[in-house]
Amino acid sequence: MISTQSDIQDIWRQYRAEPCEALRNQLIENYMPIVRFNAERVHSKLPNEVDLDDLVSAGMFGLIDAIQAFDLDRGVKFETYCSPRVRGAILDELRSMDWVPRLVRNRSQKIQAATKALQSELGRLPTEREVADRIGVSQDEFQRMSRDSTAVSMSSLSRKAYGGDSSRDVSEVDILKDHRAANPVHELQRADLKYLIQQGLTSTERLILVLYYYEEMTMKEIGMTLDLSESRVSQMHSSIVERLRFQLKQRDKEFRF
Repeated sequence: MISTQSDIQDIWRQYRAEPCEALRNQLIENYMPIVRFNAERVHSKLPNEVDLDDLVSAGMFGLIDAIQAFDLDRGVKFETYCSPRVRGAILDELRSMDWVPRLVRNRSQKIQAATKALQSELGRLPTEREVADRIGVSQDEFQRMSRDSTAVSMSSLSRKAYGGDSSRDVSEVDILKDHRAANPVHELQRADLKYLIQQGLTSTERLILVLYYYEEMTMKEIGMTLDLSESRVSQMHSSIVERLRFQLKQRDKEFRF
């Protein structure tokens, strides 16, 4: 770990002047706690079957990308810049791992195997408690596993849904609702609202909103990131919210839908 802030700034300048693996590795070592912090936050909301080390490894790629792309002249702390990239790399890894379906299938297989074994031993269908005891979980956990395992099903989109008024049959794909379709009026209102909010805020104020509401950082964490006191961040946040409320109140009717 690099000891002082001046040391890390010196390494950043050297790395920008002449990038090399040795300097990059020093930067990686220094910012490694950011990767673990984000990985642990994501992991805390996931089932135990998801390996924390896999998330850390994915976050490392995000950290490396952030180091290579970071611009010292932007006036933004690297910690602020890299956290969204690290978190994004972790979430991308989760999506590519397809962990939800694999967990669901694994739990379903456990229930089916235990049910089949108990049925053979008892000569009857076992109760939920008996199956739960066999696989070593509480009855509440067993019921949750059962719901998860039965919640996933597959259906062909070409399967006939019902007969239409015309001669052409209607298939499942014809009646699926496209949730991606956006209401153009709503989108214009949202874009206008975003512009309105951004116009009245400084870059620091916008950053406070992003870190607090999107990155879910505490006032203390934001203060450490922006070199401000916790009380100052809290004051700025309250002021921002009050101003935005006033601005939105002036245009309440326009944005009500």
